[in-house]
Amino acid sequence: MRLTAVTVGTSQPRELAAFYARLLDASVGTAEDDWAQVRVPGGFTLNFEREERFRRPVWPAVEGGQTASQHLDIEVGDLDSAVEHALACGAVLAEVQPQENVRVLIDPDGHPFCLFL
Repeated sequence: MRLTAVTVGTSQPRELAAFYARLLDASVGTAEDDWAQVRVPGGFTLNFEREERFRRPVWPAVEGGQTASQHLDIEVGDLDSAVEHALACGAVLAEVQPQENVRVLIDPDGHPFCLFL
């Protein structure tokens, strides 16, 4: 077995694919209203699938809020530069930052992701 992809539920597959393609210097392979795909250098694929009843996740979790059930961890060589790049791509820095060498950011549809050294 070999893991080749992860699929993220979203209200905006096409827009998230464009965001992550910019963030990761990757290419959008498919961009439809209900499904989009980003081919990441190294052979991994990020898929984005429309969820009709999508609710924007809340991170960190709060009572009654939609829990973020997964997140992407992205290794970087320079944390400050990577955060600047992510913000320029459209991410938002999370209010809570639980670790010194990790930055939690929020993508345009509310999914948290981490940049780490």
